[in-house]
Amino acid sequence: MTTTRPRQTILSWSGGKDSALALATLRADPAVEVVALLTSVTAGYDRVSIHGVRRALLEAQARSVGLPLHEIRLEPQCSNAAYDAAVEHSLAELGARFRGARTIAYGDLFLEDVRRYREDRIGRLGFAVEFPIWGQPTEALARRFIADGFEARLVCVDTTQLEARFAGRAYDRTLLAELPPTVDPCGERGEFHTFVSSGPIFAAPVRYDVGETVLRDERFAYTDLVAE
Repeated sequence: MTTTRPRQTILSWSGGKDSALALATLRADPAVEVVALLTSVTAGYDRVSIHGVRRALLEAQARSVGLPLHEIRLEPQCSNAAYDAAVEHSLAELGARFRGARTIAYGDLFLEDVRRYREDRIGRLGFAVEFPIWGQPTEALARRFIADGFEARLVCVDTTQLEARFAGRAYDRTLLAELPPTVDPCGERGEFHTFVSSGPIFAAPVRYDVGETVLRDERFAYTDLVAE
């Protein structure tokens, strides 16, 4: 009897709720083996790009989900060309480290232009792409995230789309009920970003204290989380 080996997959990991749901979905599929997490980190700040989460908390997440972490190192305000070069360099390193892993998974939900970009850019680097939670209704997905026992907090809010007062809030049913109808419940259009600290994919909760909220670029409200 021939046994088919699971498809080794690398997950693009922001540390937020969509990444967590993607990992849970992939791990529930016996045909898939997630072998590593891939995260963009901004040099100098030592934080997850866009989300602004400290590297110490990112590393704590990786330890708790039991997966090695590989970083795409980005310079502040890097150009598209510099970003593409950094991605190419990181995937070359990953390809050498995990020779059987030729698929990158993303937690994208419905933005077609983002999906096409990933399919084109990553495809040209010799990797397949997959989107394990693509197309799922975002309101139902948000409520499933909470019902499944995940815990998350808003760490970045785009104040052109959502009031700054939501920064630092727990991502729970109360918050969902207060979101304006123009805001996607999963923040898929960049309205907000989250940090996941606990849930069924974690061996133990990631402990942290909530720090101050600051406004950057006269637009983005970031709430600092500090590892305990």
